[in-house]
Amino acid sequence: MKFPSVSRSLLFGVLAVFCALVLLPEAAAEQRTSNLYWSPPVATEGGKKTDEILNFIFILTTAVFFLTQTVFIYYLIRYRRRAGVKAHYSHGNNTLEIVWTALPTIIFLGLAIWSNRVWEELTQRPVPEDALVVEIVAYQYGFDLRYAGADQKLEEVALEKMTVENRFGMVREDFAAADDFTSTELVIPVGKPTHVVLRSRDVIHSFYVPEFRLYQDMVPGRTIDWMWFVPSRTGSFTLACSQLCGSGHYNMKAPIRVVSQAEFDTWQKEKMAARQSQIAQSAAEKATRLASNK
Repeated sequence: MKFPSVSRSLLFGVLAVFCALVLLPEAAAEQRTSNLYWSPPVATEGGKKTDEILNFIFILTTAVFFLTQTVFIYYLIRYRRRAGVKAHYSHGNNTLEIVWTALPTIIFLGLAIWSNRVWEELTQRPVPEDALVVEIVAYQYGFDLRYAGADQKLEEVALEKMTVENRFGMVREDFAAADDFTSTELVIPVGKPTHVVLRSRDVIHSFYVPEFRLYQDMVPGRTIDWMWFVPSRTGSFTLACSQLCGSGHYNMKAPIRVVSQAEFDTWQKEKMAARQSQIAQSAAEKATRLASNK
């Protein structure tokens, strides 16, 4: 049986796709050195549930693509123009119309219900009582991070009190005496719930960590206190702002380290000790100034 040149090209295309599918498992088994064509490895428990939805959608759309293209190529070859063969007019098939209308509707509704349940589970759950609380305040162009000090309680803050000097908007007049300590990096223990309280000091910024599968806008005048997660593996990551917030937006980021509980405890004790030393020094300087004024 002889095919026109166009049909031969289509057959060669189908053959090339088939060969690619045969060789795909071997290529997929190779060690990857980048994540250019896929999401970065997930690093939170909640992120795994998000990936389940994404992977299902990728597999579903890939299967639908190859199915529709196979049918398309079949019809191009089966009903191509041939000498002596008269074209046949088809009015349509009501059964097929119902099937390919109802099936996508069912799939979309299923995905909507599934994803909405995952979203509610990740955002509406109460924060665990033993969660580590970290306050993150965004500004042009960086992040200020605050941990609770020796009393294990964050100092009270008010949004209207935020200034360049009072970066977190502490209500305490002498906020230099607060035992909370700050950090230039987000250090959290693996396997323990981490509750991040998000605020912005000037314009709209965002809390974005691809490996955590987390994204949340940080809006001036608002406190976002519902976001918490459980890191599932140790490693170094980057907190980035994905909102175009000005000329320095490209460089607005902060390092994240997920470490073991023992390593975190050591880091926290060192930070607390350094903060207590600063408080003692500040108190001594204040006493010296008062004495000199008198």
